[in-house]
Amino acid sequence: MKKWFLLFVLGGLLMTGCQSEEAKTYQNPVFEPVIADPSIVYAHDGYFYVYGTEDHFGDERGQPLIPIIRSKDLVEWEYVGEALEEKPEWKDQGFLWAPDIVHRNDKYYLYYAVSTWGDPDPGIGIAISENPEGPFEDLGNLFTSSEIDVRNSIDPMFYEYDGKNYLFWGSFHGIYGVELSEDGLEVTGEKFRVAGNAFEAPYIIERDGYFYFFASLGSCCEGLNSKYRVAVGRAESIEGPYLDKDGNDLLDSEGTLILKGESEEDSESVFVGPGHNAIITDDEGTDWIVYHAIERDKPYLPLGATRRPLMIDPIIWEDGWPTIKGSIPSSEPQKAPVFND
Repeated sequence: MKKWFLLFVLGGLLMTGCQSEEAKTYQNPVFEPVIADPSIVYAHDGYFYVYGTEDHFGDERGQPLIPIIRSKDLVEWEYVGEALEEKPEWKDQGFLWAPDIVHRNDKYYLYYAVSTWGDPDPGIGIAISENPEGPFEDLGNLFTSSEIDVRNSIDPMFYEYDGKNYLFWGSFHGIYGVELSEDGLEVTGEKFRVAGNAFEAPYIIERDGYFYFFASLGSCCEGLNSKYRVAVGRAESIEGPYLDKDGNDLLDSEGTLILKGESEEDSESVFVGPGHNAIITDDEGTDWIVYHAIERDKPYLPLGATRRPLMIDPIIWEDGWPTIKGSIPSSEPQKAPVFND
């Protein structure tokens, strides 16, 4: 009798544990008040780290030079600190925007942009650290707009494929790619164009024989007036051509829309201006889009800048194309990402 009772109790505990795991949920936003233009990496210490654009938090954290947050599950996040201890010296002025993080050669490489609004010569720099929380050592600039001959050279994204390193970048003056050196610190190839003037914030993943190009369109930072959104194209080669779902080249097309804000006239809408995404995959094989958006009831930070908290949503693959449920940010509790650790 005792043996059967013990088995019954253990079975009940196991079932309760399974139900608890299945019931785990999240609700957007997953971090506030701001982590704009997020880039994500799974680090050697078992945490996911997200790095964002320089913004003033409006509290004791001030205006971190590339804020860093971390999480075990993409749902519960904690603030870590800032990536850089001081502004890079290779540019006279500018804010640190849209970083991209990559772990390679046992180090963390942080590609970042330095720019101001309307900057005639923004550029992209590199910083390195042995630890994801930093501090990062700044190595100077990879190139400026004038050096690479691409206007508004911001929003870097590193990609390694077939033994070669690439950097993709650009903001409303064409999206470009270029091959980098083996150590990722110098430009070695000739730039090539993959998308037209409609886009910024490129992000590329490879799935089932295709390269999928995600990018953002519209205004990122106009509060409730933001028209930011995400579109996608795909190609059979890393260098393109990237085509939308109808077969149109992204050099001329605005891509296939997958994520947008609800209309300003819709009184039930919760978020506007979703965009500038990264992508991470959970242990069930679900791809998660990581991005920022703007809450209708809290659109601004205390000092007046657009408030852009962190968001996540699952990608649903249909007929070889990524989609987001309803093409809008989720606002109700959803099933959380699954990580077996």
